Amino acid sequence: MAAGARITDAVAHFRNRGNFRSAVKLVRAREPERLRWRAAVSGLTLDAGKMRGGDRMRVEEPLRELVLDLSDIILQREVVLDARLHRVDLDRGEILPRWTFGDLRRLSFLAQTDLTLLQRYVALPRNYDAPIDTAAVVLAGRAFANVFRQRAQRIWLSVPDQDGPGPKHDHHRFMLARADQEVESGRRWGALSKTLAIKPQ
Repeated sequence: MAAGARITDAVAHFRNRGNFRSAVKLVRAREPERLRWRAAVSGLTLDAGKMRGGDRMRVEEPLRELVLDLSDIILQREVVLDARLHRVDLDRGEILPRWTFGDLRRLSFLAQTDLTLLQRYVALPRNYDAPIDTAAVVLAGRAFANVFRQRAQRIWLSVPDQDGPGPKHDHHRFMLARADQEVESGRRWGALSKTLAIKPQ
């Protein structure tokens, strides 16, 4: 690969050939940043999530060391969360904050989110003092926020322009009120996931 190639292209070149050692070496050599570099690392964690045994360790462990050394806290956190989407755990308690189930209950109450929805997708402990899987809860909260926002957008698109010359119907007003509720639910889940991802001062 040419020395000036974009890191996403260069890493994809090595990944496609199964040369993960060179791909990992390349991301270690390039300056970490939140766009292409992060995307390149995410591609490698996607590959690692499909591997087993020593092959997986040879990709996962160097990436984990690299992430632990990052000075950009936001980039560090997002790379860890990207990896968890691919079933790779680059954080063993050093990066994401540790919360208990009691903490989650309290924060969920403040954000006015429904934990029964979360329990359908994430295993939560019964003991209030037991730790939660922070990464899984944050990712689920972000997913819920996106789903609620998308629902609101679909409703808005299905309702005629309320400022237009056409007749106004009660069911359109009900639909718009429902869209507002969906937006608010998305905002609340987004706020909860953001709070959980940031270490308290």
